[in-house]
Amino acid sequence: MIRALNVRLLTARLVVIVPFAALLAMGCSPQTDQPHQLMPGVRSEVEKAHAVTGAPSLGTAESFAVLAGSTVTNTGPTTVIGNLGVSPGTAVVGFPPGEVFGEIHAGDDVALRAQDDVTTAYNDLAGRPCDRDLSGTDLGDLGTLTPGVYCFSSSAQLTGTLTLDAQGSSDSVFIFQIGSALTTASSSSVLLINGGLGYGVFWQVGSSATLGTTTAFRGSIVALTSITLNTDATIHCGRALARNGAVTLDTNEVTIFPRGCGCP
Repeated sequence: MIRALNVRLLTARLVVIVPFAALLAMGCSPQTDQPHQLMPGVRSEVEKAHAVTGAPSLGTAESFAVLAGSTVTNTGPTTVIGNLGVSPGTAVVGFPPGEVFGEIHAGDDVALRAQDDVTTAYNDLAGRPCDRDLSGTDLGDLGTLTPGVYCFSSSAQLTGTLTLDAQGSSDSVFIFQIGSALTTASSSSVLLINGGLGYGVFWQVGSSATLGTTTAFRGSIVALTSITLNTDATIHCGRALARNGAVTLDTNEVTIFPRGCGCP
């Protein structure tokens, strides 16, 4: 009887652990026709994987790939790998055709608490001492940056490719403090090299962020107002977290898992 109980307990544990391991083994891309939910055990594994020394805590927002203040609107076959939420608004439009491999929280207590934690993280990011002022410089002209805190007094633009060199550490932290808007040109990209997985990359935006078509972005955008992803823009190993405004999607992929960044 004790042996049978142990077998049942082991089976119950495998039900939780295997889906996350399977995501990693398959390039972190879920394959399932079942209702898409991140189970508690999976969420805890994600949180552990994303814990980076020196990085600000996202608290309960850690499991959200998309979080808006007013509404989430989608057009086309967008894929969101992680939870999706909105608060204090309640509108989530365009799912389907978009798919969420996680939970949807529209105006509930979970989304409200996540927004509170996003506000805390935003203030933490904005309060970090600046290591290098990049005001007036296009991020695409900088070549390669090493870990640190980079600031823009007003808007920031990315045209082309920005390379982030983690210098052999998966704990490397890159923080970009942007006074107003963040905009990327079409086909721009953020690359991570030498051990970077994207968990320690944060973009604190003082107004709104707009990713141009086919932009390949890395890291978590934490914006005061809104976030727009134009057609085929992607965010890997990161999030679109808008405190007060909308998140607008159009045939995108946003994933908190290390898909496209190398699995840990």
